[in-house]
Order: sequence, then structure tokens, then C-alpha cells
Amino acid sequence: TGTIGVPIPGTSMKLLDDDGHEVTTLGQPGEIAIKGPQVMAGYWQRPDETAKVMTEDGYFKSGDIGIMDARGYFKIVDRKKDMVLVSGFNVYPNEVEEVVANCPGVLECAVVGVPDEKTGEAVKLVIVKKDPSLTEAQVKEFCRAELTGYKQPKVIEFRTELPKTPVGKILRRELRDKK
Repeated sequence: TGTIGVPIPGTSMKLLDDDGHEVTTLGQPGEIAIKGPQVMAGYWQRPDETAKVMTEDGYFKSGDIGIMDARGYFKIVDRKKDMVLVSGFNVYPNEVEEVVANCPGVLECAVVGVPDEKTGEAVKLVIVKKDPSLTEAQVKEFCRAELTGYKQPKVIEFRTELPKTPVGKILRRELRDKK
């Protein structure tokens, strides 16, 4: 429950760090890389694009950030393109959103990275209120108590709704594009 399970027979999966080295510590996040007969060998006549998504040993880098548990089960925790890099530290939006969703007065929320002169990127939190009296100060206080410093939102924005796909997935790209 809550995982994508183990690879099917004949398929290999591993987790890669930002330098392309295999993650060997259980529970440590990394990009999911997949190899097997059903996995593409590359983009047709696009060696430049293929080089971006394939490892030298033939694994496809999925763009999904995952962890592996002691049973060998993989769990997707975020998308690499959604990760926020704050002063060299990886901040996974889903992790911050899960914490903030427990803040009293929050109906739903989304996290994106925004440019920051000092830290490279900063965490921006967009909230739809359940309680109209919820304030930015209350959210910041909650985040200070629940999140490590670099994961705390620097920018908080309240909206009446979040942009979503027809099936209800939050469109983080639209939140990033709208300043």
C-alpha cells in the first residue's frame, strides 16, 4: 500500500543521486532509473535527447523521485522537475505540502520554487483556505514548528482555488509561471 511495488521480472530499477551515482541507503530519495525489454532504448534519431535521459549502462531516467524500503518496494515521492533547490538542499514539494495540509484552516496547498537572489530558489506556498480567518503569520508559525529551516516557505500566497487538470491534479507549472 502506498508504493509502486517491485519491478516486474526481467526489469531492473535503481535510484540515482544528482551526480548519477546509485543511492544505496534505504529511504534516501533518488531519481528512479529503469531498465528492461519494455523500456525504450532512446529517442528515435535524437542522440542529444537520448543522452539526457539514458545512463551509460542503459537505464532510463524517469524524472520521478523515489525511495526504496527494506522489502525492495519503491515509492514515488515527487517529480524531479518540481524539486526546489534551496542553498544546495533538495526540497520535495510533496513533503512540504503533506505537512502544511495538516495546518488548521488549510483546505489544500501546493509548493513551487521561485527565484531567490540569496538561496538560488525559495519555497513558495500557495494555499486555499478552509478557514477564512487563517493568516500568513499563523501558517509561518506552523511551518517553523514542523519544518526544517530551508524547507519553510519564504513566500505564501492565498488563492480561492488551485489550477488543476480535468482529473484534479494540481498544475504546479501554472503556479510557477504566474508571478
